[in-house]
Amino acid sequence: MKIIGLPALVGTYDNYIWVLYQDNKAWVVDPGESQQVIAFLKLHNLVLQGILVTHHHFDHVDGIPALKKAYPDATVFGAQKTNNAHIQVRLAEGDVVKLTDDFRLQVLDTPGHTPDHISYYNDQALFCADTLFTAGCGRLLGGTVEAFSHSLIKLRNLPDHTPFYCAHEYTEDNLKFAIQVEPNNPELQQRLTNLNIHYPTLQTEALGLLKNEKRTNPFLRFDCEEIKAQLIQRGANDTPASLFQTLRNWKDQYDQQS
Repeated sequence: MKIIGLPALVGTYDNYIWVLYQDNKAWVVDPGESQQVIAFLKLHNLVLQGILVTHHHFDHVDGIPALKKAYPDATVFGAQKTNNAHIQVRLAEGDVVKLTDDFRLQVLDTPGHTPDHISYYNDQALFCADTLFTAGCGRLLGGTVEAFSHSLIKLRNLPDHTPFYCAHEYTEDNLKFAIQVEPNNPELQQRLTNLNIHYPTLQTEALGLLKNEKRTNPFLRFDCEEIKAQLIQRGANDTPASLFQTLRNWKDQYDQQS
């Protein structure tokens, strides 16, 4: 299975639309736009088989109507809780979406960014949309801190070697915040030094491995001792939800100032 990321909503939300394809068949994750997807499918003589939705936000679903018009036989998958009339197959934690005989994606319930957020996972890929970003995570837009902290811990417990595919290109800004949180982390320092982002001029493959996020992403490290101590100084209690909420508030304040 080949996987490629197509830039979408460039300059505003800076999304990735992930296209999976094998032989002449293709699937797409979170199409916030349609024109670049259709162009890619036609260029490579691919037939769209399915659309995988992680949550209801417009920048993840607005391309569905045009894609369904162009490829009416494509099946739209999404969470049971997602309010979108185009979804044909409703999914919950533990369900499996079969793309091919040797490529199946397990559904993970990952609420927090929104209450309806799900992710798609196997040992070759994690499509985590707005739950986990490179060096960051999504904002709270309807979910709870308890749910979000639990979702991040769930993703952190997945195997280190897992390539992950998030839905936005916020890497540079996230790393600049992360180094403020953990300035003495040598791997984070190196990651910022080696920063080389090609978005949106080149089609993008996996944004990294989970092991790198576990070592450098503060939103997967909010309960490690160095970060925890800072968060408690900022008023957090020693619970995952409180630590996460304090870190998320810190990032929100940073975003407002930058």
